[in-house]
Amino acid sequence: MELPYVVVIILFCLGIYTIIMNKNLIKIVVGVNIVESSLILLLILISFKLGGTAPILDRKYELVVDPIPQALALTAIVIGGSFIAVMLALVIKIYKRYGTLNVDEIRKLRG
Repeated sequence: MELPYVVVIILFCLGIYTIIMNKNLIKIVVGVNIVESSLILLLILISFKLGGTAPILDRKYELVVDPIPQALALTAIVIGGSFIAVMLALVIKIYKRYGTLNVDEIRKLRG
């Protein structure tokens, strides 16, 4: 059961590394998306129970899965998709204005 958590940690670290080390805005957006995906995966892993069932009234179950983290994961997917769309729209505007996606070159052009 520990392997999925290791995958989440690796994805999170890979996303942070991508955000910090890249100068291209598209690659930074991809890094943010990787971090977001790893956190959604963590929410799903938190609520997972092997052999668990949905908590439905009028039935008796021994092992019940908590639906709150799953609902939070769905909410995070919707918000994350909107956030990435806004980030990409800003990247397009920046490219149209400065003609480059390199962060260092944009800073030089602004200053």
